[in-house]
Amino acid sequence: MTKNRLLRMDNVLIVVNDLEAVKSFFLHLGFGLGGETIVEGPTVDRLIDLQNVRATLVFMRTPDGHGQIELDKFHTPEPIRTGPEKAQVNELGIRRIMLAVEGIDEVVAHMLSHGAELVGEVVQYEDTYKLAYLRGPEGIIVGLNEQLR
Repeated sequence: MTKNRLLRMDNVLIVVNDLEAVKSFFLHLGFGLGGETIVEGPTVDRLIDLQNVRATLVFMRTPDGHGQIELDKFHTPEPIRTGPEKAQVNELGIRRIMLAVEGIDEVVAHMLSHGAELVGEVVQYEDTYKLAYLRGPEGIIVGLNEQLR
């Protein structure tokens, strides 16, 4: 029997409607632009089991170059929403992306000045972490953590 091995996580996909607003949000967080392309055609249709797909993909990279988010804007077929835009943190499904930061208070202030919303409060967990959840465009939640020791 062949042993299968997980090698890495390449990216996390977020389907968005306002691509420019979400791209700006991640740029303000410190992500870099990794690339942008349009995908379409029968191979894409077969892969994701939709018809007549045409989508813009934008790749956002973490500063260390290891993490990546893929933002997809579907032109056809139209994107659909099955739940509320501002889902609660305990709603089933992927709810947030956690990012390690330095200077969490400054990062939060910077992001609030660019339209993000604080979900709850900035809290300190024991003497090890300071944490915050921010909500960006289209209800995207990003967790921030700063290691204190």
